[in-house]
Amino acid sequence: MFVYTKQYGLGAEEEAIFVRCVSVMGNLADQLYYPCEHVAWAADAKILHVESAPWWTLSTALWGLSLLLGIARSLWMVLKLRQRLRSPLAAFTSRLPQGKRRAVEAQIRSEALTLLSNLADLANAVHWLPPGILWAGRFPPWLVGLLGTISSLLSMYQAVGAGGQAYTAP
Repeated sequence: MFVYTKQYGLGAEEEAIFVRCVSVMGNLADQLYYPCEHVAWAADAKILHVESAPWWTLSTALWGLSLLLGIARSLWMVLKLRQRLRSPLAAFTSRLPQGKRRAVEAQIRSEALTLLSNLADLANAVHWLPPGILWAGRFPPWLVGLLGTISSLLSMYQAVGAGGQAYTAP
């Protein structure tokens, strides 16, 4: 994760300032999450002599923040990509070539799957926060498992190339 964050930097490659800012903030939340989670685990394992509950809460809140930022990014990307496909300018000029159109449609599907996966994870993240925050602690075990399974299956589907649909024309 650190290598990815270091390579991404401040997102100079991104065209949109919104995507750049949301991505950098998400990377920051991710980088802060890991040490907090490790401190919480070490406190539970009696390696560190600190109370673990605040560290678990902080790490879960950072996880939720990262997911919220990812959701905002994916929503923005889907909207912008759909605008590109439905641009009124495309009606007056030549439409997108078939290969590029397929690539944009594949990117929309990928962002939609990421969005759904992040939503399932966010529901679980809120569940693991301290009681009194939204629906924290109210999910039955089967629902926590179902949401985690849905998120994992969506992520695995994307990892294997979405069944060959991620084709991009030269």
